[in-house]
Amino acid sequence: MKFIIHNLNNTSAIELLTDEKCFQSEQDALDLMANVDYQFNSRKIIVHKENVDENFFNLRTGLAGGILQKFTNYKVRLAIVGDFTNYSSKSFRDFMYESNKNKLIMFLPDLDTALKEFES
Repeated sequence: MKFIIHNLNNTSAIELLTDEKCFQSEQDALDLMANVDYQFNSRKIIVHKENVDENFFNLRTGLAGGILQKFTNYKVRLAIVGDFTNYSSKSFRDFMYESNKNKLIMFLPDLDTALKEFES
C-alpha cells in the first residue's frame, strides 16, 4: 500500500495506491481513516474505483452504506475516482447522486476532479 500526498491550499489529500482491494469491510474503512490521519494528519482520502471491493457497489450487501456512514461520522472526506458508467442500477446511481451532493463522500470521474473538489 502506497500513499501519495497532494498538497492543497492549507491542507492535503491523500491518494491510496494499491494492488489490493480495499473496503471489504467497515473495519477496512476505519483502518484506512486512522492510518491516513495518523501518518499524514489528513481528513481527505482518494481511492481508485478499481481498488474498491465489488461488493461495495452492490447496495444489497449494505457495505457501501456502512462504510460511508463511518466516513460521515468521523467527518472524513472520501473521493472514489473512476468510471461508474457500468453501474446502471437506478438505486446505485441515486446513491451516488445523493452522496455527491453533500461533498463529504464523492464518486468522481478522475483524480483532477477530486483534487478540485477537495480544494473548494
